[in-house]
Amino acid sequence: MRDTRLLIVDDEPGQRELLSGFLKRHGFKIFEAESGEDALANYHKTFSPVALVDMKMPGMNGLELLSKLREINPFIQVIVLTAFGSVETAVAAMKAGAFDYLTKPVEDLDELLLKLDKAAQQNRLVVEHQVMSERLAEIFPDSEIIGESEAMRKVKEMITLVAAEDATVLVTGPSGTGKELVARALHAFSNRADKRLVAINCAAFPETLLESELFGYDRGAFTGADKAKQGRFELADGGTLFLDEIGDMPLSMQVKLLRVLDHKTIERLGSVKEIPLDIRIIAATNRDLPQIVKDGKFREDLFYRLNVIHVDIPPLAERVGDVLLLAEHFIDRYARKTGKKIKGLNNEAARILTGYAWPGNVRELENIIERAIVLTRSDLITREDLTGLSSEPEDSPAKQTIRPLAELEKDHIRFCLNHFKWNMNLSAEHLGIHRNTLRAKIKEYGLTRSDSAESDN
Repeated sequence: MRDTRLLIVDDEPGQRELLSGFLKRHGFKIFEAESGEDALANYHKTFSPVALVDMKMPGMNGLELLSKLREINPFIQVIVLTAFGSVETAVAAMKAGAFDYLTKPVEDLDELLLKLDKAAQQNRLVVEHQVMSERLAEIFPDSEIIGESEAMRKVKEMITLVAAEDATVLVTGPSGTGKELVARALHAFSNRADKRLVAINCAAFPETLLESELFGYDRGAFTGADKAKQGRFELADGGTLFLDEIGDMPLSMQVKLLRVLDHKTIERLGSVKEIPLDIRIIAATNRDLPQIVKDGKFREDLFYRLNVIHVDIPPLAERVGDVLLLAEHFIDRYARKTGKKIKGLNNEAARILTGYAWPGNVRELENIIERAIVLTRSDLITREDLTGLSSEPEDSPAKQTIRPLAELEKDHIRFCLNHFKWNMNLSAEHLGIHRNTLRAKIKEYGLTRSDSAESDN
């Protein structure tokens, strides 16, 4: 990434001039400082995103300068220069937040250019991530995408990279991980943000109703159609259409969706007039689409048309480091909502939350915290407040049995159905899925009411 502002800090004039001359010829905008004090006094004039800093200088050394530069600009990427063989110094610098290091004298100039380009790229990604997080907090103050795990960082970076494009996006992940929130973020950061985001759950409608909901109909198209109605495709024109639970779309509708993606036109039911569309499609599913393609239940050509950009949201069990961050977020939200003053979790409650498998993912965690806020009588959530968990963790993670996610989901759905005495509406509501999806899961896992009697024995 040339045309980058670069601060070079070195007390040796010859070394500074050598590096400065070479890097200027390669497109960098160079600012020089002969000491750490000089660099700090003039940094406000440059605010460079990247710095090349000598570790051993009179007065303020490189480690001190690194720390003070990061106080002024938390996003700055610093490459330190160390004497040959000073491994301990380089390690200390990396621990203090340096992006990378080089040994003096710098002989491999290609390596220097490569590391500087990477540092500039890292600065851009970090700044964009921060801007995106602030915009997420502004646009979704009550449902910000929370998570600092490596997996969630990748999700956020992917949103940043592809939001402005018009390519079709497929969002995958288990139920309760926040697929709709990702779709809303993609729309909010796109060039279509001033237009509508229209959502439809493909599992929520029978096949005949799904077609009329998507395509609309003209007056007289069928009995009861006494006036024309726009479908979701038309309502989303100029904006984004979010097709949730796309894996449950009937094959006959898949053919029609494929035609829309290919031709960017639709026909209302009862009409032969083609209506041109300017929309972006975002689809989501918690199902294994490649597998249901193999099973002949989903069209392969449609899968490839939808899977231009793929954003996969990991289950909460794979990002344990985010559990307490999410818990704190939900504690703050529901404490404010109920007017209670809750400081957080006690140590035992935190241990239970981080050791739990979370088959219901983020949605289950939110429900558990909301219930705990209502139940607690103290200013800290305790073990006794965490009701509704299907099991508690073993004392040692090594003792836990790693089970397939499908098995965990089956057990959790069975637990929920039994808890609500097979009331489909209540069970679907607390699982955070549509009733039709719940019916499909019951059929998929072969669950019956007899399971309830067996589990009580």
